[in-house]
Amino acid sequence: MQPPPALQLSENDKLEVLRRLDQFRQWHSLDDKRYCLGCGKIINGHDLQVTGGTRGTGPLRVVCPTAQCPAIPIDWVLPTAEVLQKKNEAVSPASVRAEVKKVPRRRPFNRAFRSIATRFGVLV
Repeated sequence: MQPPPALQLSENDKLEVLRRLDQFRQWHSLDDKRYCLGCGKIINGHDLQVTGGTRGTGPLRVVCPTAQCPAIPIDWVLPTAEVLQKKNEAVSPASVRAEVKKVPRRRPFNRAFRSIATRFGVLV
């Protein structure tokens, strides 16, 4: 399905729409930058697309400009130094394996259930 076309708005109108629809972060100008958690790109207010409206295409929405990225305002965070550092870090297979080893192993559900049930006298 083809996404609805982006509306052509003046800079002032686009900024007003961003301020109204992004309830999570303030927009001071269209030059403000955000990090998109959906696609991992740095975007700004100029890049964002406003779709929808009163012509039968539903309410106004602000969406990420990256093709196939479903991100909406809640998915855009301020690009702090920590976020930018993580974005720039290369993910190596060794670092992935190290992270996987840190995840604690969980007991299978049936063993955990049996243990709890035995304590309460349900299973003997």
